[in-house]
Amino acid sequence: MSSKKIVSLLPAATEIVCALGLEENLVGRSHECDFPQSVKQLPVCSEANIPDNLSSAAIDIKVKELLTDALSVYTVKREMIKQLSPDVVITQAQCEVCAISLKEVEEALEDYLDKESTIISLQPDSLDAIFNNIREVAAVLDVADKGEQLVEDLQERVDIIRHKLKFMENKPTVVCIEWLEPMMVSGNWVPELVNISGGVPVLAENGKNSPYVKWEELQQQDPDVIIVMPCGFSIERTMKEVDLLLQLPGFSEMKAVKNDRFYIADGNQYFNRPGPRIVDSIEILAEIIHPKQFIFGYEGNGWIKFSL
Repeated sequence: MSSKKIVSLLPAATEIVCALGLEENLVGRSHECDFPQSVKQLPVCSEANIPDNLSSAAIDIKVKELLTDALSVYTVKREMIKQLSPDVVITQAQCEVCAISLKEVEEALEDYLDKESTIISLQPDSLDAIFNNIREVAAVLDVADKGEQLVEDLQERVDIIRHKLKFMENKPTVVCIEWLEPMMVSGNWVPELVNISGGVPVLAENGKNSPYVKWEELQQQDPDVIIVMPCGFSIERTMKEVDLLLQLPGFSEMKAVKNDRFYIADGNQYFNRPGPRIVDSIEILAEIIHPKQFIFGYEGNGWIKFSL
């Protein structure tokens, strides 16, 4: 068993560490790490530089202002990390908006800690990359075998879905909306998850960043299924702004809306976290896209159907 002390500045990394059976090695977390619930008691090593309760549009403007001024969306609490004296600090290099970046951690901790610490930076853009991140974290924490076993178990769950859909010919078109104003469609690993779950992703590509899209583009695609999963938003939080979509001209005429195939999913807990629960996200998509084939029990918690 690893004896290394870990500070995780990324919710997905916290979940990886816990899934590897090393929760007791965690000595600090980011302000966003909230799963499993027990990690909430750990010292918080970061804070957001964006006020709470802003609208989607206001968050977008604030983030762009911060990045334009070369300021960070987050602040690393150096003193706290120094006191905790970790052997390993885990962060990410995927997105300056999603979580604390490698650059910020390196700048905050350079020549600051009293001992040599290993910084792991995760940068996944696909399901395989997420699984490789799990292996990488496990290797650094001296539990490579557990990492391999965890990936094997997760892969098995994915294979069950793939196998069940092997001969499925009816694959509906699916759009996953990652931000409401301005509108963005989920990129990175999400199109791949849609593919695995028996859908055809539209307006975004596997492994590519999430693109901004115009409402007219979405109207033109007129997908069979619309799933709203804003980055960092719970279902409840998304419900507060769903009117942004409902008020768009012609929204009620969309095929997905007319056929009662308009859904809201928990982007914060599932789709935006490239850790072990990314497989839960695939199961959620399978339930939504092919409800006759799959019932995993996420409805009401991981996703809801929204009827006009």
